[in-house]
Amino acid sequence: MEFEQIYKRYFTDVYYYMCSICSDRTICEEVAQETFFKALKKIDSFDGKSDIRAWLFTIAKNTYFSILRKDKRRLNIGDEAMESIASEICIDDRLAEKDDAFRIHAILHTLNEPYKEVFSLRVFGELDYESIGKLFHRSAGWARVTYYRAKMMILNRLEEQDEL
Repeated sequence: MEFEQIYKRYFTDVYYYMCSICSDRTICEEVAQETFFKALKKIDSFDGKSDIRAWLFTIAKNTYFSILRKDKRRLNIGDEAMESIASEICIDDRLAEKDDAFRIHAILHTLNEPYKEVFSLRVFGELDYESIGKLFHRSAGWARVTYYRAKMMILNRLEEQDEL
């Protein structure tokens, strides 16, 4: 497939992927454009073993983090917020891969409640923290913390499995 076809076919996907990460449409557009510029320069390194869209998403994610690191002071983003954004995207990327998705589901099955249900409602049910909190008769903050803890448990267990 020629690069122009790749651009026409996947630009919207990359743009909306960025919109799922960042609420600033200008930054999303900038990252999408930069993604394809970088992809054009590196198209020879794409081996075709994975989906080209996943490759483009990885470039987009890395481009976005580069922008965040450069603008960290200007945007007043702390290290904790950067880590939270990074781990959120990491879990989404891993769920997109079939083998990792199975491993995540297996780990999720072993988590205690309410971590298992909160994680499932957030990731698979796509509920916001406010709605999850209401389901449990708790606050949105409680839902956010519970989700974060579940996500970290899953990521830690994935890392442990990767080390074996």
